Amino acid sequence: MNVLVDTSVWSSALGARTSNNASVTGELADLIDESRVRIIGPIRQELLSGVRSESQFERLRAYLSAFPDLQLETADFEQAAEFFNTCRTHGIQGSNTDFLICAIAHRHELEIFTLDNDFVEFGKHIAVKLYIPRSRGEER
Repeated sequence: MNVLVDTSVWSSALGARTSNNASVTGELADLIDESRVRIIGPIRQELLSGVRSESQFERLRAYLSAFPDLQLETADFEQAAEFFNTCRTHGIQGSNTDFLICAIAHRHELEIFTLDNDFVEFGKHIAVKLYIPRSRGEER
């Protein structure tokens, strides 16, 4: 199954090399090698926003260009709003981008690879599948 990789994972993998993100970096590298990684424009925008120098921005933009954006449709935004409303009814807050990620993953039957625990809470009330890294001992 293909995987929609959230900003939190990209940021961890592309950040400073520490023991905390080594397993995330390895998992993402494996998914890239397997051609299973998917991205959407709003995640690309989040990653490129706030980059400190123009040269870093250009390097990151060039790196991310290997991953074409999934196309967004009107129905994705409507589904994201429905997911937002469902979760809010249950007292769970999230960003518009997070719910758009959920809607896109739902439509394309993708798992979401994230470090953001909010998605676990979302999954209690809406139809999302989270990617469980193999480094946690689970086979895919």
